[in-house]
Amino acid sequence: MKKLQGIVVSDKMQKTRVVAVDRQKKHPRYEKYYTVTERFKAHDEKNEYKTGDTVVIQESRPMSRDKRWTIVAKA
Repeated sequence: MKKLQGIVVSDKMQKTRVVAVDRQKKHPRYEKYYTVTERFKAHDEKNEYKTGDTVVIQESRPMSRDKRWTIVAKA
């Protein structure tokens, strides 16, 4: 299963955190790197992670319409 590292950007939902993952992507024509940010909804059973925490998320079974990731650890 995939593991990604990102920053918690929202902790307003119960047992769910929004995690922003930054990646570097190369432009096909100009060959310059730029940053792409993806936001994932991740499961947090104990509501222990807060906004600004750096966390590791892992793929899991679908838990809701949008939630397919689980927070594994604090990075």
